[in-house]
Amino acid sequence: MSDHDKQPGPGNDGGGNPWMKSLLVWVGILLALALFVTMFDGRTATARGNQIEYSTFLDKVDEGTVKDAVISRESITGTLSSGEAFRTTPVQDSQLIPRLREKGVTFTAKVDEGPSVWMLMIYNALPFLLFLGIAFFVLRQMQKGGGASGAMGFGKSRARMLTQKEGKVTFDDVAGIDEAREELQEIVEFLKDPSKFARLGGKIPKGALLVGSPGTGKTLLARAIAGEAGVPFFTISGSDFVEMFVGVGASRVRDMFEQAKKSAPCIVFIDEIDAVGRHRGAGLGNGNDEREQTLNQLLVEMDGFEANEGIIIIAATNRPDVLDPALLRPGRFDRQVVVPRPDIDGRVKILEVHMKKVPLAPDVDARTIARGTPGFSGADLANLVNEAALMAARKSKRLVAMAEFEEAKDKVMMGAERRSMVMTDDEKRMTAYHEAGHAIVALHEPASDPIHKATIIPRGRALGMVMRLPERDSYSYHRDKMYANLAVSMGGRVAEEIIFGYDKVSSGASGDIQYATGLARDMVTKWGMSDKVGPVEYSQPEGESFLGYSSSQPVRMSNQTQQLIDDEIRAIVEGGLAKAKQVLTDHVDQLHLLAGALLEYETLSGDEIKTLIAGDDLDRPDPSTKKVTIAKAGTSIPKTRRPSGPFGSPSPLGA
Repeated sequence: MSDHDKQPGPGNDGGGNPWMKSLLVWVGILLALALFVTMFDGRTATARGNQIEYSTFLDKVDEGTVKDAVISRESITGTLSSGEAFRTTPVQDSQLIPRLREKGVTFTAKVDEGPSVWMLMIYNALPFLLFLGIAFFVLRQMQKGGGASGAMGFGKSRARMLTQKEGKVTFDDVAGIDEAREELQEIVEFLKDPSKFARLGGKIPKGALLVGSPGTGKTLLARAIAGEAGVPFFTISGSDFVEMFVGVGASRVRDMFEQAKKSAPCIVFIDEIDAVGRHRGAGLGNGNDEREQTLNQLLVEMDGFEANEGIIIIAATNRPDVLDPALLRPGRFDRQVVVPRPDIDGRVKILEVHMKKVPLAPDVDARTIARGTPGFSGADLANLVNEAALMAARKSKRLVAMAEFEEAKDKVMMGAERRSMVMTDDEKRMTAYHEAGHAIVALHEPASDPIHKATIIPRGRALGMVMRLPERDSYSYHRDKMYANLAVSMGGRVAEEIIFGYDKVSSGASGDIQYATGLARDMVTKWGMSDKVGPVEYSQPEGESFLGYSSSQPVRMSNQTQQLIDDEIRAIVEGGLAKAKQVLTDHVDQLHLLAGALLEYETLSGDEIKTLIAGDDLDRPDPSTKKVTIAKAGTSIPKTRRPSGPFGSPSPLGA
């Protein structure tokens, strides 16, 4: 551990909360004073003797059993002939003294003493001592200036210094994003040996902006820089600058840079910077609000008249489109490091990092899992490994096998199984033919992705699902694949119409229709794949909007153009419907075969579906269920319509 890690910083005071410690000390002092007064105050001291009623006391005087008495204004105490002490409260009684004389009781009078001088001084000093303690406590917090937790720390920075004690993360723990890691590793090398770059005239970059989807590892990269750099590392969230009080955010920015200057060279990491760095001028009025003042102060501190040498700002966001241009110019955030979703090789490396903490069975293959998880981020893969470990623990297994990873993948991608959901035979049959329709069309469309699994077990909001997986990572989609996806999406609806008739088509294809319409609209308005509309963009802007203000101008088009776009979208969707109807009509026997298999087995893998279509037997562990018979198309009609839901596919054919 380096020397700077041993020094106390913000949030690293060496143990305990100083605010709470001071408060407890003063509370203890006040309690001790109150206890002292209570113990030595004669007025509250309890006199000895049994308490008796005044009438009882007079009866005992008349009986001659009272030996002596001490009379004061507040009490009468004494002893009886038996030696027992008593105590009673007096009342106005002019006959008491003659009675005592008559019965020969020895009595004396006692004058009540008030509190001593010391007690009076303590009583009078208590409010002053309390006020003095509160004033001393507040002044101490102000003198500390140690962060926003102090009594007067509204304008103090909430940046927290990370130390090696909090779990060191290095670049060895970051996998699957090699290019981003190399960009940031250069900053670490600069901090370790600035002369290596300075002799060639290079200057240390002032800032680096990490841009990527949620879960891709932006914060993990920042923690790795903290573990590798060997310099002080401050971390803060963008929302920590924003307060309801005007000027507080700007004050916190100034205080953060003052703290960083004392520890330079150092790194300051601002997570979710879009909370404070949004485009200025998007609101109403003159724009002189708290957030814009905070952003202005941040811009000045990063690159103003006063240079902040040795302070590197690293920020992270998943919305770079809403950031102010002044924040992104060279001299402030000199580098924008894109942190993408990992490809298959990156997913293998990420899985291997997370699998080190899990006892694995020999049949686990990280590459097979990575191939079946296209589009997964690093956080998704970490969640997948965790789900598999939890499933193995529920089954009381000592090792996590491939079966648990497959089950966890299905749960993450398609939702948890709803086996407790009661479905009638007609509903199961409708679902089986719907999913079989998707699968048969996918098998006979060359541009479609291979089928990974088909199931009629309800998962999530869907009663059944066909999941397809691409053979490799795709970064663009071709026209033939889009038309294939349109046909596959219509396969379920067409299968219901062929088997059950036009009037018995259910609402189960609503998700499929929604996907097909969205894909066709993008083909026409974004990607120029309509010959009649041409290569012109007509899509509506997707920029930042605030109370009707948009960073992009809306698309202007005539009524004739809008009608042409609608006609083209409908023509493309109906083309997919016609293609699906042709495939299923030509291969209706395969539709019956696959639907029957789904009713019997509920879940079939892609290889098993190909085996069935080829006319071979299924290699299932149960020898009594080897051959699947062709199911006949019956005339039974489902009593309840199938609710809308996705047919399930992680390829572009989504929900």
